[in-house]
Amino acid sequence: MTLHALDSDFVRDQLVPRTTDMNGKRTLPDGAYVLYWMQSTQRVHENWALRAAIRAADKVNKPLVIHQGLDPTYPHASDRHSHHILHAARETSTCAEQAGLPYQFVLRRTRDDDRRVVDRLAEHAFLVVTDRFPTAGVDERTRRFAERVGCRVLAVDSACIVPSGVLQKAEWAARTIRPKLAKLRDLSLEPVEDRAPRVALSTDVRAMVDEARRVDALALAGMSDTEIAQAVSACDIDHRVAPVLDFVPGAAAAAERLRVFIHERLPYYNARRNEAADDFTSHLSPDLHYGHIAAADVVRAALASAAPAEDVQAFVDQVLTWRELSYNWCLHTPNFDQLAALPDWIQRTMRAHDDDPRPEQYTLEELDEARTGDPLWNAAQRQLVRSGVIHNYARMLWGKQIVRWAPTYEDARAWMFHLNDRYALDGRDPNSVGGIMWCLGLWDRSWGNKPIWGGLRPMLTSRAVKKFDVGRYVRKWSDVSSLA
Repeated sequence: MTLHALDSDFVRDQLVPRTTDMNGKRTLPDGAYVLYWMQSTQRVHENWALRAAIRAADKVNKPLVIHQGLDPTYPHASDRHSHHILHAARETSTCAEQAGLPYQFVLRRTRDDDRRVVDRLAEHAFLVVTDRFPTAGVDERTRRFAERVGCRVLAVDSACIVPSGVLQKAEWAARTIRPKLAKLRDLSLEPVEDRAPRVALSTDVRAMVDEARRVDALALAGMSDTEIAQAVSACDIDHRVAPVLDFVPGAAAAAERLRVFIHERLPYYNARRNEAADDFTSHLSPDLHYGHIAAADVVRAALASAAPAEDVQAFVDQVLTWRELSYNWCLHTPNFDQLAALPDWIQRTMRAHDDDPRPEQYTLEELDEARTGDPLWNAAQRQLVRSGVIHNYARMLWGKQIVRWAPTYEDARAWMFHLNDRYALDGRDPNSVGGIMWCLGLWDRSWGNKPIWGGLRPMLTSRAVKKFDVGRYVRKWSDVSSLA
């Protein structure tokens, strides 16, 4: 199969809007295998990037190698995130073996450990396929890698339902992206074909992979919880942020969370989703962030459910419109998490009010430790620290209060990202970026001209009683020991 024929097939295929050529280089005909570098789509089911890698391998009669790794240099690296990734990778390893997919996981424990494993694997690759993901450093890491290696590198979007390449610019608001996504939704919900590559990994090629790797891959499928905890404890990361042990990682747990939500909470979603004390949300945001479940699987399950139409519509709008609006913003906006990226009207109102006196101010340390005079805000922060999530509506109030309390808008932006990315299981996700930037005016309109707020939409915790049972929520998260 020639390069021209391979490229032509990709052009005809629906994968095209999902696929980005990261370096414009040619494939290497003498390459021993096609390499799939698993980064953000940490699953073997419903994985467009894996499908593209298998199809490419089959076309040139070469085997597939799946590589996933973790090192201690990612922002806010901690026991919480590493525990979550390793436990899910154990399941991925088992699923890959059952599906006939050659999978390896390499853990780089310290900053001095070998950091060129993927580069050496690419030296023997016909083609490298990886995940397209605009946050968590994935795209930046892929671009640097693509510049270094000698073969072609393709990045494939498995995060969005509607292929992100369909929309070529950042959308202004939910109202502009919603009809565009709606037109393509049903076509884009077609399931991904799951199958093994036709060519098995030979003994010689496996030995080549082992030599290129030069370090042992973790035998994850046989590791106990204690052994995983020991591996995490040996990593050069922040050990002060503890794992969330009652949120089970991985594809099977994500599928069970989806099943429970569809049957028990979706029928009441539209009316009760703002009730923070009961929490009628899906609890799937961490699973979507780590790629342990496909957004298409989530939406298909909602559409096939017996829940009332208004509940299904409200939920699907969150998963499709708002989530993919955030992805679109991060994909097409330089410096997407900086104040400078916000629209001109926000820049003007912030310049006009940046020096407004802040009657209430707290330090980042006081916020981190939930030591404010606002019981509702403290409860939201405790929920974040203890459980790795904040209820959706409480999260908006949490961010808006930081805008009021921080010395400057830049401090507010930086503090929100710091607290969210340090503790949230869905930190460093496009959805997190979108939520924080929304607190700073993104996708919104001007709401007048008030002190501190300027034209930003004001939200006060004192008015939250109109939305949910604040007292019960505060009592639920009032245990100071939850911060330990």
